[in-house]
Amino acid sequence: MHEFQLPDMTCGHCAGMVNQTLQMVDPGCKVQVDMSKRLVTVQSAEDRLTLAEALTEAGYPPS
Repeated sequence: MHEFQLPDMTCGHCAGMVNQTLQMVDPGCKVQVDMSKRLVTVQSAEDRLTLAEALTEAGYPPS
């Protein structure tokens, strides 16, 4: 399980884009979004670096 702090995730649309991005990298992943903390928890077989790179490319770089 991976946790990412995403300061640029500010609204529901952003959360949807983050979810979609992670699903494209690993269609079987499970994503939980905590908008108030701007935190995303991902259960995935992919490694952390691959997920972080995908988020960064989508415009939501982890801090």
